[in-house]
Amino acid sequence: MSPVPPREIITAWPKAELHLHLEGSIRPSTVVKLAARHGVTVEEFDVATRYEYTDFNGFIEAFKWVTSFLRDPADFVLVFERLARQLRGQNVVYAEITLSTGVWLWRGQDVEAIFLALREAQRAAAASGLRVQWIMDATRQFGAEKAMEVARWAARMMEEGVVAFGMGGDELSIPAEDFRGVYDFIRQNGLRAVVHAGEVGGPDAVRKAVEVLGAERIDHGIAAIRDSALMEMLTSRSIPLDLCLVSNLRTGALARQLGDKDAKLSAHPVGEFFRRGLLINLSTDDPPMFGTDLVLEYLTALETGLTVKDLARVGEMAFEAAFLPAAEKDSLVNKFRETVNSQGLV
Repeated sequence: MSPVPPREIITAWPKAELHLHLEGSIRPSTVVKLAARHGVTVEEFDVATRYEYTDFNGFIEAFKWVTSFLRDPADFVLVFERLARQLRGQNVVYAEITLSTGVWLWRGQDVEAIFLALREAQRAAAASGLRVQWIMDATRQFGAEKAMEVARWAARMMEEGVVAFGMGGDELSIPAEDFRGVYDFIRQNGLRAVVHAGEVGGPDAVRKAVEVLGAERIDHGIAAIRDSALMEMLTSRSIPLDLCLVSNLRTGALARQLGDKDAKLSAHPVGEFFRRGLLINLSTDDPPMFGTDLVLEYLTALETGLTVKDLARVGEMAFEAAFLPAAEKDSLVNKFRETVNSQGLV
Protein backbone atom coordinates (compact mmCIF):
# COMPACT_ATOMS: atom_id res chain seq x y z
CA MET A 1 0.00 0.00 0.00
CA SER A 2 1.36 3.43 -0.93
CA PRO A 3 1.99 5.86 1.94
CA VAL A 4 -0.58 8.63 2.37
CA PRO A 5 0.79 11.93 1.00
CA PRO A 6 1.44 14.66 3.61
CA ARG A 7 -1.04 17.00 1.91
CA GLU A 8 -3.83 14.47 2.34
CA ILE A 9 -2.93 13.86 5.99
CA ILE A 10 -2.74 17.56 6.86
CA THR A 11 -5.89 18.49 4.94
CA ALA A 12 -7.84 16.00 7.05
CA TRP A 13 -6.91 17.73 10.29
CA PRO A 14 -9.48 20.12 11.78
CA LYS A 15 -7.43 23.28 12.00
CA ALA A 16 -7.28 26.60 13.82
CA GLU A 17 -5.92 29.79 12.28
CA LEU A 18 -5.03 32.65 14.61
CA HIS A 19 -3.21 35.24 12.48
CA LEU A 20 -5.41 36.12 9.52
CA HIS A 21 -6.32 39.60 8.29
CA LEU A 22 -9.77 39.94 6.77
CA GLU A 23 -8.63 42.77 4.51
CA GLY A 24 -5.62 40.76 3.40
CA SER A 25 -7.77 37.82 2.31
CA ILE A 26 -9.10 39.48 -0.85
CA ARG A 27 -8.46 37.41 -3.96
CA PRO A 28 -7.93 39.10 -7.32
CA SER A 29 -11.39 38.05 -8.57
CA THR A 30 -12.94 39.68 -5.50
CA VAL A 31 -10.96 42.87 -6.05
CA VAL A 32 -12.41 43.03 -9.57
CA LYS A 33 -15.94 42.71 -8.18
CA LEU A 34 -15.40 45.26 -5.42
CA ALA A 35 -13.89 47.77 -7.81
CA ALA A 36 -16.80 47.36 -10.23
CA ARG A 37 -19.25 48.10 -7.41
CA HIS A 38 -17.60 51.48 -7.09
CA GLY A 39 -17.29 52.32 -10.77
CA VAL A 40 -13.69 51.24 -11.27
CA THR A 41 -12.61 48.78 -13.95
CA VAL A 42 -9.81 46.46 -12.87
CA GLU A 43 -8.56 43.28 -14.51
CA GLU A 44 -7.50 40.23 -12.51
CA PHE A 45 -4.12 40.41 -14.20
CA ASP A 46 -3.63 43.94 -12.85
CA VAL A 47 -4.38 42.76 -9.32
CA ALA A 48 -2.06 39.79 -9.63
CA THR A 49 0.68 42.15 -10.82
CA ARG A 50 0.21 44.33 -7.76
CA TYR A 51 0.54 41.20 -5.60
CA GLU A 52 4.04 40.62 -6.98
CA TYR A 53 6.33 42.25 -4.41
CA THR A 54 9.56 41.33 -2.71
CA ASP A 55 9.62 43.55 0.37
CA PHE A 56 7.43 44.85 3.16
CA ASN A 57 6.88 48.29 1.61
CA GLY A 58 5.64 46.69 -1.60
CA PHE A 59 3.16 44.63 0.37
CA ILE A 60 1.91 47.68 2.28
CA GLU A 61 1.32 49.62 -0.94
CA ALA A 62 -0.65 46.72 -2.42
CA PHE A 63 -2.62 46.36 0.82
CA LYS A 64 -3.55 50.05 0.82
CA TRP A 65 -4.69 49.92 -2.81
CA VAL A 66 -6.76 46.74 -2.43
CA THR A 67 -8.48 47.87 0.75
CA SER A 68 -9.42 51.20 -0.86
CA PHE A 69 -12.28 49.28 -2.50
CA LEU A 70 -13.77 48.31 0.89
CA ARG A 71 -16.19 51.20 1.30
CA ASP A 72 -19.42 49.96 2.86
CA PRO A 73 -20.57 47.06 5.06
CA ALA A 74 -21.65 44.95 2.09
CA ASP A 75 -18.11 45.02 0.73
CA PHE A 76 -16.72 43.62 3.97
CA VAL A 77 -19.42 40.96 4.10
CA LEU A 78 -18.56 39.82 0.57
CA VAL A 79 -14.92 39.43 1.55
CA PHE A 80 -15.78 37.55 4.73
CA GLU A 81 -18.22 35.18 3.04
CA ARG A 82 -15.61 34.23 0.44
CA LEU A 83 -12.95 33.86 3.12
CA ALA A 84 -15.23 31.63 5.20
CA ARG A 85 -15.72 29.29 2.22
CA GLN A 86 -11.98 29.15 1.65
CA LEU A 87 -11.34 28.37 5.31
CA ARG A 88 -13.85 25.55 5.36
CA GLY A 89 -12.24 24.21 2.18
CA GLN A 90 -9.01 24.01 4.20
CA ASN A 91 -10.87 22.24 7.03
CA VAL A 92 -10.43 25.22 9.34
CA VAL A 93 -12.96 24.93 12.18
CA TYR A 94 -11.82 27.88 14.27
CA ALA A 95 -10.38 31.25 13.26
CA GLU A 96 -9.49 34.48 14.97
CA ILE A 97 -9.79 37.07 12.23
CA THR A 98 -8.08 40.43 12.52
CA LEU A 99 -9.99 43.53 11.44
CA SER A 100 -8.07 46.68 10.45
CA THR A 101 -10.28 48.87 12.60
CA GLY A 102 -7.63 51.58 12.82
CA VAL A 103 -7.76 51.91 9.04
CA TRP A 104 -11.57 52.06 9.09
CA LEU A 105 -11.39 54.99 11.49
CA TRP A 106 -8.65 56.68 9.46
CA ARG A 107 -10.90 56.46 6.40
CA GLY A 108 -13.90 57.79 8.31
CA GLN A 109 -15.90 54.59 7.95
CA ASP A 110 -18.79 53.50 10.16
CA VAL A 111 -17.15 50.98 12.50
CA GLU A 112 -20.38 49.85 14.12
CA ALA A 113 -22.22 49.30 10.84
CA ILE A 114 -19.33 47.33 9.32
CA PHE A 115 -18.78 45.20 12.37
CA LEU A 116 -22.43 44.34 12.97
CA ALA A 117 -22.80 43.34 9.32
CA LEU A 118 -19.78 41.07 9.73
CA ARG A 119 -21.29 39.69 12.92
CA GLU A 120 -24.39 38.58 11.06
CA ALA A 121 -22.27 36.95 8.36
CA GLN A 122 -20.25 35.26 11.10
CA ARG A 123 -23.40 33.67 12.49
CA ALA A 124 -24.21 32.27 9.07
CA ALA A 125 -20.67 30.86 8.76
CA ALA A 126 -21.09 29.07 12.09
CA ALA A 127 -23.77 26.90 10.47
CA SER A 128 -21.07 25.54 8.12
CA GLY A 129 -18.88 24.53 11.04
CA LEU A 130 -16.61 27.59 11.19
CA ARG A 131 -16.26 29.21 14.62
CA VAL A 132 -14.98 32.79 14.32
CA GLN A 133 -13.87 35.38 16.86
CA TRP A 134 -12.53 38.82 16.02
CA ILE A 135 -9.40 40.80 16.84
CA MET A 136 -9.66 44.57 16.37
CA ASP A 137 -6.34 45.92 15.20
CA ALA A 138 -4.80 49.37 15.63
CA THR A 139 -2.22 50.77 13.22
CA ARG A 140 0.92 51.53 15.19
CA GLN A 141 2.16 54.50 13.16
CA PHE A 142 -1.16 56.30 13.71
CA GLY A 143 -0.18 56.77 17.37
CA ALA A 144 -1.48 55.94 20.83
CA GLU A 145 -4.53 58.21 20.72
CA LYS A 146 -5.84 56.51 17.58
CA ALA A 147 -5.00 53.11 19.06
CA MET A 148 -7.11 53.97 22.09
CA GLU A 149 -10.06 54.66 19.78
CA VAL A 150 -9.74 51.14 18.43
CA ALA A 151 -9.41 49.75 21.95
CA ARG A 152 -12.64 51.46 22.98
CA TRP A 153 -14.45 49.97 19.99
CA ALA A 154 -13.05 46.54 20.81
CA ALA A 155 -14.31 46.80 24.39
CA ARG A 156 -17.70 47.99 23.17
CA MET A 157 -18.04 45.01 20.82
CA MET A 158 -16.90 42.25 23.17
CA GLU A 159 -20.41 40.91 23.55
CA GLU A 160 -20.61 40.64 19.75
CA GLY A 161 -17.56 38.42 19.39
CA VAL A 162 -14.48 40.65 19.68
CA VAL A 163 -12.05 38.68 21.82
CA ALA A 164 -8.81 40.64 21.55
CA PHE A 165 -7.07 43.89 20.68
CA GLY A 166 -4.01 43.81 18.46
CA MET A 167 -1.54 46.28 17.01
CA GLY A 168 0.01 45.97 13.57
CA GLY A 169 1.49 48.43 11.11
CA ASP A 170 5.05 49.72 11.21
CA GLU A 171 6.57 48.24 14.34
CA LEU A 172 9.63 50.49 13.97
CA SER A 173 7.59 53.71 14.01
CA ILE A 174 6.65 54.39 17.66
CA PRO A 175 8.07 52.88 20.89
CA ALA A 176 6.04 50.26 22.73
CA GLU A 177 6.06 52.42 25.84
CA ASP A 178 3.73 54.92 24.15
CA PHE A 179 0.99 52.25 24.03
CA ARG A 180 1.24 51.04 27.62
CA GLY A 181 -1.96 52.87 28.59
CA VAL A 182 -3.86 51.36 25.66
CA TYR A 183 -2.94 47.84 26.68
CA ASP A 184 -3.72 48.60 30.32
CA PHE A 185 -7.19 49.68 29.15
CA ILE A 186 -7.91 46.56 27.16
CA ARG A 187 -6.85 44.29 30.03
CA GLN A 188 -9.06 46.24 32.43
CA ASN A 189 -11.95 45.57 30.06
CA GLY A 190 -11.32 41.84 29.75
CA LEU A 191 -9.85 41.79 26.24
CA ARG A 192 -6.90 39.62 25.29
CA ALA A 193 -3.67 41.20 24.04
CA VAL A 194 -1.84 40.57 20.77
CA VAL A 195 1.06 42.50 19.23
CA HIS A 196 2.78 42.32 15.84
CA ALA A 197 6.45 42.26 16.80
CA GLY A 198 9.71 40.80 15.61
CA GLU A 199 8.61 40.68 11.99
CA VAL A 200 10.90 43.47 10.79
CA GLY A 201 11.85 44.70 14.27
CA GLY A 202 14.56 43.06 16.33
CA PRO A 203 14.40 40.82 19.40
CA ASP A 204 13.89 43.84 21.66
CA ALA A 205 10.59 44.56 19.89
CA VAL A 206 9.34 41.13 20.94
CA ARG A 207 10.64 41.54 24.48
CA LYS A 208 8.91 44.90 24.88
CA ALA A 209 5.67 43.55 23.44
CA VAL A 210 5.64 41.04 26.29
CA GLU A 211 7.19 43.01 29.15
CA VAL A 212 5.82 46.50 28.41
CA LEU A 213 2.51 45.76 26.69
CA GLY A 214 1.70 42.40 28.25
CA ALA A 215 1.19 40.58 24.93
CA GLU A 216 -0.33 37.13 25.39
CA ARG A 217 0.54 36.12 21.84
CA ILE A 218 3.01 37.52 19.33
CA ASP A 219 2.18 37.86 15.66
CA HIS A 220 5.33 36.76 13.80
CA GLY A 221 8.11 37.09 16.41
CA ILE A 222 10.72 35.53 14.15
CA ALA A 223 13.37 37.95 15.44
CA ALA A 224 13.47 35.77 18.56
CA ILE A 225 15.76 33.38 16.66
CA ARG A 226 18.52 35.94 17.17
CA ASP A 227 18.28 35.89 20.99
CA SER A 228 18.49 32.66 23.00
CA ALA A 229 17.49 34.39 26.23
CA LEU A 230 14.37 35.75 24.56
CA MET A 231 13.43 32.29 23.31
CA GLU A 232 13.84 30.96 26.83
CA MET A 233 11.64 33.75 28.18
CA LEU A 234 8.89 33.07 25.63
CA THR A 235 9.04 29.37 26.49
CA SER A 236 8.97 29.87 30.25
CA ARG A 237 6.06 32.33 30.02
CA SER A 238 4.17 30.20 27.48
CA ILE A 239 3.83 33.06 25.00
CA PRO A 240 2.81 31.60 21.62
CA LEU A 241 4.16 32.84 18.30
CA ASP A 242 1.72 33.06 15.39
CA LEU A 243 4.05 32.17 12.51
CA CYS A 244 3.39 32.94 8.84
CA LEU A 245 6.17 31.35 6.81
CA VAL A 246 5.32 32.38 3.25
CA SER A 247 4.49 35.92 4.38
CA ASN A 248 7.90 36.21 6.03
CA LEU A 249 9.57 35.23 2.78
CA ARG A 250 7.49 37.48 0.51
CA THR A 251 7.83 40.61 2.65
CA GLY A 252 11.58 40.17 3.05
CA ALA A 253 11.18 39.77 6.83
CA LEU A 254 12.91 36.39 6.82
CA ALA A 255 15.88 37.75 4.85
CA ARG A 256 16.09 40.70 7.22
CA GLN A 257 16.12 38.61 10.38
CA LEU A 258 18.63 36.10 9.03
CA GLY A 259 20.85 38.72 7.42
CA ASP A 260 20.68 36.84 4.14
CA LYS A 261 19.03 38.49 1.14
CA ASP A 262 18.75 35.08 -0.54
CA ALA A 263 17.13 33.34 2.45
CA LYS A 264 14.91 30.40 1.50
CA LEU A 265 11.85 29.09 3.29
CA SER A 266 13.87 26.09 4.41
CA ALA A 267 15.82 28.49 6.65
CA HIS A 268 12.72 29.73 8.48
CA PRO A 269 13.18 29.40 12.27
CA VAL A 270 9.89 27.52 12.79
CA GLY A 271 11.80 24.24 13.07
CA GLU A 272 14.28 25.61 15.58
CA PHE A 273 11.48 27.19 17.62
CA PHE A 274 9.70 23.83 17.77
CA ARG A 275 12.83 21.97 18.81
CA ARG A 276 13.48 24.51 21.56
CA GLY A 277 10.00 24.00 22.96
CA LEU A 278 8.39 27.34 22.06
CA LEU A 279 4.63 27.43 21.64
CA ILE A 280 4.03 28.02 17.94
CA ASN A 281 1.20 27.84 15.45
CA LEU A 282 0.95 28.33 11.70
CA SER A 283 -1.16 30.93 9.93
CA THR A 284 -1.38 32.62 6.54
CA ASP A 285 -1.45 36.35 7.46
CA ASP A 286 -2.82 37.64 4.11
CA PRO A 287 -3.16 34.42 2.08
CA PRO A 288 -3.96 35.49 -1.52
CA MET A 289 -1.58 38.42 -1.24
CA PHE A 290 1.22 35.94 -0.52
CA GLY A 291 0.01 33.07 -2.68
CA THR A 292 -0.52 30.71 0.21
CA ASP A 293 -3.12 28.81 2.23
CA LEU A 294 -3.02 27.02 5.56
CA VAL A 295 -2.27 23.56 4.19
CA LEU A 296 0.60 25.04 2.17
CA GLU A 297 2.00 26.66 5.32
CA TYR A 298 2.11 23.24 6.99
CA LEU A 299 3.70 21.64 3.94
CA THR A 300 6.26 24.45 3.78
CA ALA A 301 7.19 23.78 7.42
CA LEU A 302 8.28 20.29 6.37
CA GLU A 303 11.11 21.97 4.44
CA THR A 304 12.62 23.15 7.74
CA GLY A 305 13.14 19.60 9.00
CA LEU A 306 9.87 19.15 10.88
CA THR A 307 8.02 15.87 10.38
CA VAL A 308 4.30 15.34 9.83
CA LYS A 309 4.14 14.06 13.41
CA ASP A 310 5.82 17.29 14.61
CA LEU A 311 3.27 19.29 12.65
CA ALA A 312 0.45 17.40 14.32
CA ARG A 313 1.74 18.82 17.60
CA VAL A 314 1.94 22.29 16.01
CA GLY A 315 -1.68 21.96 14.89
CA GLU A 316 -2.70 21.02 18.41
CA MET A 317 -0.82 24.02 19.82
CA ALA A 318 -2.90 26.33 17.62
CA PHE A 319 -6.03 25.31 19.50
CA GLU A 320 -4.19 25.59 22.82
CA ALA A 321 -3.19 29.17 21.95
CA ALA A 322 -6.72 30.20 20.97
CA PHE A 323 -8.57 32.79 23.03
CA LEU A 324 -11.37 30.41 23.97
CA PRO A 325 -13.01 29.25 27.20
CA ALA A 326 -11.24 26.19 28.58
CA ALA A 327 -14.11 23.78 27.93
CA GLU A 328 -14.47 24.81 24.30
CA LYS A 329 -10.72 24.69 23.77
CA ASP A 330 -10.50 21.21 25.29
CA SER A 331 -13.30 20.00 23.03
CA LEU A 332 -11.51 21.23 19.91
CA VAL A 333 -8.18 19.77 21.04
CA ASN A 334 -9.83 16.39 21.68
CA LYS A 335 -11.42 16.37 18.21
CA PHE A 336 -8.05 17.21 16.70
CA ARG A 337 -6.38 14.38 18.61
CA GLU A 338 -9.06 11.93 17.50
CA THR A 339 -8.28 12.71 13.87
CA VAL A 340 -4.52 12.43 14.38
CA ASN A 341 -4.95 9.16 16.30
CA SER A 342 -7.04 7.74 13.48
CA GLN A 343 -4.12 8.43 11.14
CA GLY A 344 -1.72 6.50 13.37
CA LEU A 345 0.46 9.54 14.10
CA VAL A 346 0.44 9.14 17.89
